[in-house]
Amino acid sequence: MTTPPPGANFEAGPPAPVVPPGTDMTGICFRDQLWLNSYPLDRNMVFDYFALSPFYDWTCNNEQLRMRSIHPLDISQLSKMTGIEYMLSEVMEPHLFVIRKQKRDSPEKVTPMLSYYLLDGSIYQAPLLCNVFAARIGRALYYIQKAFTTAASKLEKIGYVDAENEGATLDSKVAKETIDFKEVKRVDHILASLQRKLPPAPPPPPFPEGYTPTTTTGEPENGPETKQTGEALPPPADPIIDQGPAKRVKF
Repeated sequence: MTTPPPGANFEAGPPAPVVPPGTDMTGICFRDQLWLNSYPLDRNMVFDYFALSPFYDWTCNNEQLRMRSIHPLDISQLSKMTGIEYMLSEVMEPHLFVIRKQKRDSPEKVTPMLSYYLLDGSIYQAPLLCNVFAARIGRALYYIQKAFTTAASKLEKIGYVDAENEGATLDSKVAKETIDFKEVKRVDHILASLQRKLPPAPPPPPFPEGYTPTTTTGEPENGPETKQTGEALPPPADPIIDQGPAKRVKF
């Protein structure tokens, strides 16, 4: 357990124990109701209140300024130092304060690390943007997978019922429609005798003068375009429905 540096004065009692750097603290909340009842929460006192929380790093530059009786958020002093520091980035007194933890390498170069927000006296660590995206995407994938599982189970039940119905209808048709091969042969014999008795079909009339008949053999000049416009192409295969429930991608 880390203790505060010697010489540090705290009006609200000893500070909370320091958590090792890099620890995910988005699941905890800090609130000191006794301090809130004793002091106003504004831009001048908010850092003293934040220093009582386990989110505070005692090795930061702000703590060195506090030991020298300088306001810990004095940017003119912080810009001359290097290392970890805290800055007050957003203020909506007295309800919301946003404090950013950053690493200063030079007076002009700083690297943001974490953000904390005080909402009505309660201090929270803001989650990282990548963690927010990962949680939202994971939740969306869960509901999508659940929807596909439900749809697949319903489609399998529908296909099973349809197969049973088709089998029953085919059995009934086979039972009702029995083929008499003798009757088929008799009809074929009658049609053949009629074809022999009828005269052959007359030849087609000649074409008028100057008319050039179009050839039906071979493809026309615009073969692919004619096929596209004349013949209806089959619809493209659906990548989800046509695969069947057993071939769908599982997340």
